[in-house]
Amino acid sequence: MNIVSIKNLNITFKQHENLVHAVRNISLDLSEGESLGIVGESGSGKSVTFMSLLGLINSPNAIINADKLEVGGIDLLTNQKKQLAKIRGKIASMVFQDSMTSFDPLFTVGYQIIETILTHKDTNKEEAFKEALQLLKKVEIQNPEKVINYYPHQLSGGMLQRAMIAMALSCEPKLLIADEPTTALDVTVQAQILQLIKDLQLEKNMSLIMITHDLGVIAETVDRVIVMYGGQIMENSNVYEIFDQPKHPYTKALIDSIPGQEPGKRKLKEITQIERDSWYASL
Repeated sequence: MNIVSIKNLNITFKQHENLVHAVRNISLDLSEGESLGIVGESGSGKSVTFMSLLGLINSPNAIINADKLEVGGIDLLTNQKKQLAKIRGKIASMVFQDSMTSFDPLFTVGYQIIETILTHKDTNKEEAFKEALQLLKKVEIQNPEKVINYYPHQLSGGMLQRAMIAMALSCEPKLLIADEPTTALDVTVQAQILQLIKDLQLEKNMSLIMITHDLGVIAETVDRVIVMYGGQIMENSNVYEIFDQPKHPYTKALIDSIPGQEPGKRKLKEITQIERDSWYASL
């Protein structure tokens, strides 16, 4: 059974007198328990595609059209506003790149996790507090009894990202969407967060969508990869074929631009403007 079904999704933004086609004819399915990587450079349409699944595109200039747009069997093309409360948290949760902006600085981290639990579950504050504490332990935060009373600015970047993952998991979603979750972290912490996400996905049999521009992250965390460029899907294949037998020139260029393991031995491949123009012309 598919947790996500998208058919011919188009997202356009009105900009002055022009139209910006951010997403063009995207079609994809994601099975329950499957992990999917979405890779591409900035502006390729990665994030906006999946923000549309949670109703997070609030711009009055946005035009969203699709033949099919479903999450957890809920049709977002009809009665979207009524369905969003059922989707957010219970069916799908999202972890964003900048965890600091995802928390309200006026309330403690624990308070915000507890309020999320109370919003989506039939429970009381005492039980929600216990659950929040267990979630902080689950994401391997040390001294969770103290951290639960901390404000966001009192936590390091890595701890705050763990707390945001805890909040995203608080309602036991079937789908976790991670949008560049480790970009702002150092390499050591990045590896820990990626391993944590992967472990939690396997433990809870969640579906995972990992959005990133980093092919290294993709290689470590997902089963299948979609490569996007100019708002379109360039390639859709399993993670091994993407790296061993890339088919599209853009995918090949991305892989060629990965730094080698031995510094200075090989000049990095630059994606030229001529190549970009040719890809755009083919869209």
